[in-house]
Formats: sequence, structure tokens, C-alpha cells
Amino acid sequence: MPLLIAFPTFDPVAIAIGPIVIRWYALAYIGGIVLGWIYARALIKHDKLWGGPAPVTLPQIDDFILWVTIGIILGGRTGYVLFYNLPFFIQHPAEIFELWKGGMSFHGGFLGCVAAVMLFARKNHISILSLGDITTGVAPIGLLLVRLANFINSELWGRPADSSVPWAMVFPNGGPLPRHPSQLYEAGLEGIVLFLILALMIRAGALKRPGLILGSFIAIYAVARIVGEFFREPDPQLGFLWGGLTMGMLLSVPMIVAGIILIVLAWRRGPHTQQVSQATP
Repeated sequence: MPLLIAFPTFDPVAIAIGPIVIRWYALAYIGGIVLGWIYARALIKHDKLWGGPAPVTLPQIDDFILWVTIGIILGGRTGYVLFYNLPFFIQHPAEIFELWKGGMSFHGGFLGCVAAVMLFARKNHISILSLGDITTGVAPIGLLLVRLANFINSELWGRPADSSVPWAMVFPNGGPLPRHPSQLYEAGLEGIVLFLILALMIRAGALKRPGLILGSFIAIYAVARIVGEFFREPDPQLGFLWGGLTMGMLLSVPMIVAGIILIVLAWRRGPHTQQVSQATP
């Protein structure tokens, strides 16, 4: 019998004041957006990281927050409906709008972010790739918090684990079998590891090559997600798909290809430096 770690008892409700209820899951999204915005402002202020003035101004990134928030919510929910539970929502269309019941897709949320970046950049005449670099450079903060919220909610738990996994847990709604805490695996890979890699790249001058951080985020996240899917129990309404693959794996494969293409193109363009001209007196 494996040595099990008792699953901590968490209340999914963080704050309850009368009829007002705020869940940890909602706070994770809010916290990720706010902390990401603060980090994005810090990156924009450091001209040295860009080889000159940043191509995005502080007022612009402040305005962009609303756009990307809408993109995350609309894209994440649309992706979940289309990729993970379409037959159910066809029969119960009203529940599409019941976001408080959960059900968000990263891949859909990412596409929503892409749409927000492209629309905002074109409207404000700024570089789509540079705005994408900023957005994805700070995104692991939100991914970390959301995966921790998944753990608190005892959802998206892992596959059954054997005796060689001493940190296996019996989740309250995951049946009697000890399981991998895959939410924590994903929090570590998609949040901490990805953030550190991108942060080191930024310090090394990656923002001078528009699209390099964006492409690296897409490719590295996809690899991390595929690794995490080997330990995560697939959604019950889908189960395993072709050849034992999961929906998360299938959606991540095109991301690897797209990420590599962006990385190659960014590298071929070379570093972009901005020279500040001085007027002759």
C-alpha cells in the first residue's frame, strides 16, 4: 500500500459576504491578470531590454488589459464548449453562459488572446509581435495561479498512481484510487519553469527580436502540456482519443509547429535596435 499524502481540505469559496461569493478560481484569473499587468509595465519601463524605447507605451498596456481579459474569457469558454463538451451544450445552450460552474479551455483562451493582440495592435498601430511577446512573457503567472486553483477545487486530477509515487493523493471527488496531483505538475511546468525560461530569455535580450518570446512560449507550453497530459486523467466526456492521445495533446501539437516557425523567423530577422537621434545644435 503506497504512502499517501492526505488531500488538504480547501473551501473553493475564498470570500463570502451575504449573497456575494468569490471563488479561488475567479481570484486566480484576476490575480494572474493583475500581476501580469504589473510585470508587463516593468518590462516596458526597461528600455535596455528592447534596445531602445519599448514599442508599447504604458498607457497602451493599461488599455490593453481590458481587451485581453475579454479575449481570455470569451476564448476560454468558447474553446471549452467546442473542444471538450459540444454535445452537452447543444442540448443545454443556456449553460454556455454559466461561467461560475467552471469550464475553460487554455487553447481557446490563447486564441482569444491572439485575437485581442491582433485587434488592439492594429487599432493602435503597434507591433503585433512585440505586444504578443509582452502578453506571453507574463502569461505563466496566470497559468500558475489557475493550476493551483484547479488543485484547490479538486478538479482535473491525475491518473491513478502506483506505489512508486509516494506523493499520490486520494481526491475527494476522484474515487478511492490514489492519483497523481497533476494540477501541481502543470503548475510547475506551465507556470514556474516556463516563467523562468522566458524571464532568462528576456534578460538575455530576446525582446529585441520581435516574436521570439511569443514563439518560445507557444512551443514550450505545448511541450509542457503534452508532458502533463501523460499524468492527467482525460475529461470523462471525451476519454482517450486516437492512439491513446488526449484532447489536450492533440491541440498542443500544432502549437509546437507554430512556435518553432515564429522562433526561426524571429531569429532570422536578427536583433532590432532603436537608435535615438540627436539633433545638431
